[in-house]
Amino acid sequence: MSKSINNTTGVWLIGARGQIATITAIGLYALQKKMSPELGLVTGLAEFSHVNFREWGKFILGGTDIRNGSLEKQAEALCWSTREIPPDLLESIRTDLQYLDMTITAGTAINCGEAIESFSGQEGTKKKESLAETVQRLRQQLVHFRQKHSLDRIIVVNLASTEPPAHEQLLHSSLGDLEQAIENNNRTMVRGSTLYAYAALQEECAYINFTPSQAALPPAIVELAEYKRLPVMGSDGKTGETLVKSVLAPMFAMRNLRVLSWEGFNILGNRDGQVLNTPANRESKIRSKDHLLPKILGYTPHTSVHINYVPSLDDQKTAWDFIHFQGFLGTKMSLQFIWQGFDSILAAPLVLDLVRMTDIALDRGESGTMPHLSCFFKSPLDEDRHDLADQFARLFQYVRDVSDQ
Repeated sequence: MSKSINNTTGVWLIGARGQIATITAIGLYALQKKMSPELGLVTGLAEFSHVNFREWGKFILGGTDIRNGSLEKQAEALCWSTREIPPDLLESIRTDLQYLDMTITAGTAINCGEAIESFSGQEGTKKKESLAETVQRLRQQLVHFRQKHSLDRIIVVNLASTEPPAHEQLLHSSLGDLEQAIENNNRTMVRGSTLYAYAALQEECAYINFTPSQAALPPAIVELAEYKRLPVMGSDGKTGETLVKSVLAPMFAMRNLRVLSWEGFNILGNRDGQVLNTPANRESKIRSKDHLLPKILGYTPHTSVHINYVPSLDDQKTAWDFIHFQGFLGTKMSLQFIWQGFDSILAAPLVLDLVRMTDIALDRGESGTMPHLSCFFKSPLDEDRHDLADQFARLFQYVRDVSDQ
């Protein structure tokens, strides 16, 4: 397998001042300085030891956001309030965070809903640009990033807040329809997440949607990726409660135990929780979390997902799930679990895994969706299997194929 390992790969984060992006940056800098093991990274498993990954030092971060703020202050809060990162690590990467913060550009919140638009603090997100002008501005940001760092390629990762559900007109079925909406400046027909993806692919960048936002990867964007011969994948990183569901649900199916009800209660803080406190935005997340059980079990039990915002939790998240099931002689029984963790600590290593695997896909000249990465997502494109073991079997087979070439 040919690989331009002497060149650098740019990683452009949408939502670059968010908590997941902050931990992703801290994690990458820690790996570059050899201050952290690859614990939590799927690509750190022994099965990946023969994959010719690019060295961590060959990845350069950049990004865009609609908010003002400070990565350094964000990191300090994660250090002293939630204790997610140790003080010595913060001091060692403080200069890196300051430099990255100065390079973050103004994003867009076009048609993203009131909850997201209310966070906008940068003039570039507020002025009445046409859709075409916004696309051009986003493309120029990527051009400047590529030129400034002499990048071999760029991988764009969407870590922005969850948009409300997208009605059919926003899920453009063809590239022609999308481009006509942009040309006609039909702002009600296009979402900010679509513009980010469109700009990325037009500038020959691979694209990963880590969010539940449906408009981030409509059919038109997949069509453009295939035309440009670029890899794309999404949607909605699988980090906590849904990860456990994808492990437990197959157990019930394999033991012929009938699930009667599966209730999930989630509480979380941080900006993600604040956005999900808005009913429309919360609905997008619930749809992403709640659809896999019927596909694994083969039937639809009574199920519901509840998400509540608890500001005092900061970056912590807690999920309590109650599973009511029926066994031999029709006897009813139950299983409960509690999942507690830090949202960003769970998500950031997956972002770095996806960057690594997308970098390999670019080396191999792959294009379109990457279903072998379905284990990383709640709603993986072009993949109906949601059993985590099946998903990982597909990933490991891909890794063996890569290693043999």
